[in-house]
Amino acid sequence: MAHGSEAHEHHSGHGEHADHTAPMAHDHHGPGGTHPGHDADGGHEGHGGGHAHHTPGGKVSWKMAAQATLHCLTGCAIGEVLGIVIGTALGWGNLATIVLAVGLAFLFGYALTMWGIRKSGLTFKQMIGVALAADTVSIVFMEIIDNSAMLLIPGAMDAGLGTWLFWASLAGALALAFVITTPINRWIIGKGKGHAVVHAYH
Repeated sequence: MAHGSEAHEHHSGHGEHADHTAPMAHDHHGPGGTHPGHDADGGHEGHGGGHAHHTPGGKVSWKMAAQATLHCLTGCAIGEVLGIVIGTALGWGNLATIVLAVGLAFLFGYALTMWGIRKSGLTFKQMIGVALAADTVSIVFMEIIDNSAMLLIPGAMDAGLGTWLFWASLAGALALAFVITTPINRWIIGKGKGHAVVHAYH
């Protein structure tokens, strides 16, 4: 009987040992058998659905597309206005003024993106590469749309900086560029390209 009791106690000890190790294994993997910092789908916490928006095949919200377009529009608008002001002040013709405005729009658009990733640890050359990949297509569409609109609005380019016609026309042209470019950016970001490449460095 003593031997049976000892065997029973020994067996119980194994049971207690099993009960002791099971929670440890469970704790190691975390609730639901996942590792800490990973969700049930294998994604990292902190990246969440936002990361999925920037991967090929991921669903891109209109808000995200609008924010990316607004980012490009800001740089474009600064360059456009500055170029037109300089061209007008120097008495240049429409073509020369538009060329300057477009050049400055690209310059400020790229500069704004590079400023946003300045703390990413990338070299200056690498930041240029990211900016080119992120903004080129978006800026090209914007510049085609808003400059075409300015040329098509009667008297807009010749109205002068001191007239409401010029500024109203420019505002309308930029707004039109924003509306048309936003769905284009949404499609591009959904492919993991365009402005999607910038988010890896924020």
